[in-house]
Amino acid sequence: MSSIPVFTLRYPPADPPYAAMATASLATYFKKTLPSSEQKSAVSVKVIPDRKATSTYLEAKINGSKTFISQSTMSIVRTIARCSDARNKSCIAGGHDLETIGEIETMLQFANSLKEKDAVKSLLTLDAHLEHRSVLCGRSQLTIADCVVWEAILKNTNLEGIRKGLDSAGKKLLMKAKKKETFGNLRRWWTYVNTANTFIQARKAYEATTRGGGGSQSNNAKGGKKNNKANKKEGKKQKGKDVGNFDIPLKGAEVGKVVTRFPPEPSGYMHIGHAKAVLLNDYFAKEWKGKCLLRFDDTNPEKEKQEFVDNIMKDLKTLGIKHEPPTTTSDHFDDILKYAKMFIEKDYAYVDDTDVDTMRQQRMDGIESTSRSLPRDEHLRRWAEMVKGSEYGQKCVLRAKISMTHKNKCMRDPAMYRCKVGKLHHKTGDKYKVYPTYDFACPIVDSVEGVTHALRTTEYKDRDEQYKWFISKLGIRPVEIWSYSRLNMRYTVLSKRKLKWFVEEKRVDGWNDPRFPTVQGVMRRGLTVQALRQFILSMGASVNENMMSWDKVWAMNRGIIDPIAHRFLAVDATEKCPLILTNFNEDTPDSVGGKTSKQNQLHPKDKSIGFKTTPLHEQIWLEMNDAKIIQEGEEITLTRWGNCVIDRIEKDANGTPSKVTGKLHLTGGFKGTKNKLTWVAARPEEDMKCVDVVAVEFDQLITKPKLDDGDELMDYLNNNTRAESRLIGEPGLRNVTVGQIIQLERRGFYRCDENNCSNGGAIVLFNIPTGRAKSMSSVGNKIDSTKKR
Repeated sequence: MSSIPVFTLRYPPADPPYAAMATASLATYFKKTLPSSEQKSAVSVKVIPDRKATSTYLEAKINGSKTFISQSTMSIVRTIARCSDARNKSCIAGGHDLETIGEIETMLQFANSLKEKDAVKSLLTLDAHLEHRSVLCGRSQLTIADCVVWEAILKNTNLEGIRKGLDSAGKKLLMKAKKKETFGNLRRWWTYVNTANTFIQARKAYEATTRGGGGSQSNNAKGGKKNNKANKKEGKKQKGKDVGNFDIPLKGAEVGKVVTRFPPEPSGYMHIGHAKAVLLNDYFAKEWKGKCLLRFDDTNPEKEKQEFVDNIMKDLKTLGIKHEPPTTTSDHFDDILKYAKMFIEKDYAYVDDTDVDTMRQQRMDGIESTSRSLPRDEHLRRWAEMVKGSEYGQKCVLRAKISMTHKNKCMRDPAMYRCKVGKLHHKTGDKYKVYPTYDFACPIVDSVEGVTHALRTTEYKDRDEQYKWFISKLGIRPVEIWSYSRLNMRYTVLSKRKLKWFVEEKRVDGWNDPRFPTVQGVMRRGLTVQALRQFILSMGASVNENMMSWDKVWAMNRGIIDPIAHRFLAVDATEKCPLILTNFNEDTPDSVGGKTSKQNQLHPKDKSIGFKTTPLHEQIWLEMNDAKIIQEGEEITLTRWGNCVIDRIEKDANGTPSKVTGKLHLTGGFKGTKNKLTWVAARPEEDMKCVDVVAVEFDQLITKPKLDDGDELMDYLNNNTRAESRLIGEPGLRNVTVGQIIQLERRGFYRCDENNCSNGGAIVLFNIPTGRAKSMSSVGNKIDSTKKR
């Protein structure tokens, strides 16, 4: 592998290079979305204000030597972006998408017009350009075009009034022009860019310079404090849309000493909520040059299986997580038992034989159990019965003696141990008859295993006080807690109990069903690891609860698969119409002289991906829906072949086309044709005939965006979640491998789930959503997911 340059961007504080700083942040962000194994070869950029620098320059360090890159802002931006595209798999300079590259180059030239004194017309042009876009170029990802245009608007002093209007979201902007303009589209983009975390550093540098800061001598102490407060306040307001906020205060964190942990319960497969948890723990461990522990919380033998342990390990490998050798809570069972007995001896706990319903009601009402005041010896006797798993012991629960009138009901004598008899533990078998609760075991094992920072979802917030109480009473090393929001997805069930119900009731094909939000499920549906990591990291470590839409996930995924997915042609096997090409055998510029095949690129915009052999024939198949919309005398385009003029359309008694006749017109231009249609050749040879395709579409499992407390799952089940279409596709599909992502032109992206073509069967393709409200063409889908966004 070639040497990886380490970039350092240095600039005078009084003149920050905003576009270059934002580009550097974008490159760094995409590095963090890569799997751990790929980050070592990725590009990183340090941004340093340098009082000694007289101008901005980019310093590249390769193999220990320094190379100074040109001081031109555009040269710096392009250098960082192109290296990021190559190493960090970003597309901030367009990547492999020739169309996006062209758009970016055009926009970079356009940015020069925004530097002129009278740039109002250019702003109007920009506003119109953004009418149906969230970013300037490409689909949904920020690029260097956004960076450069943003800087041009920032630096043009003649646009100061307009900038103030753009910064005042929702406020109409009145301009001294021939008519009033609101610049709604431009304001939407401006707000988006200014709240993206990748632009925060550059934005702060701008704020510092415009307030008389920038590290200059004129920035007195009082003004400096004011600016610092303002910048901190501004930073708190920023809520990144593409990049999450990770600027959180890990109390007591020291570089090289931070230890986080991911403690899954092996009672099901990992879902995307767990993916968020492990990626956040992995992120902060790396950020502080520490380590992330993996510990299975196996405290409930009724739910846990080795199958789940094995598949969690498999999913972590898929996500590129490198963790310490896994441990289990059961590794510490003997020590936790000793702690439990010690709690009884010190009068910190008691054994309660109250029935479950009464105990629950007493906790709600703040009423003490009659067992609470019994002598210590009686509790030790009851504890011995629990440890033995006797009939009486199975009626008892070990409870912490805290306070039954505490305002926080989680502190009202919570359970510490309960009996589980007759269930074999996946690791310890029948050795133990009592098992600790997660709330009691977790703080003990966190402390013993050296965890410094426990990242927990906000649903545990009320139990944090309990966590700290156990550690305090045990006198063991304390652990810092940081809360972050749990992941909530629209039309999605993330409860393992409910997911298990779907599996057991055979409403799905298993834990890896493509309709499931499990890691294996979404991967089988066609989500890439890179898109999943990018989505999770885009949310950051915020405590704010949000209901996320799958559209954002799939839009990110589309940006990754579109530049690399092989393209193939296919038509409906049951609803098709023949097109006879009467001049097929003519050896003229407009025809092919009877040639049996032609070479086409696997990707129309990237020759380097390779080529495929596309069969040709005098009879080809069209989609019936396409045959219904074409007219006699019309010139159409046959995708990846050329033009054809329709001579005659024969119809049956119902008016449905039964046969179409036409002539090839390969010298015709594509731009002038209205209809560009997919087709496949009706060749009879075994190696050139069409293959059978089963295209599968999926829908959400439930019909309500969010199940509220009290909602019954059965009331919101979607009974139409899978639909199949039978297609015939070009023979190149025989070479598609299981797991490969392709595009059936005008139908969409698909992941190959099975390929039985070699033994005469069909290739099974799973449709991959793209986050768009409409399908790719008039070729219809059987499931309309646009009704539920």
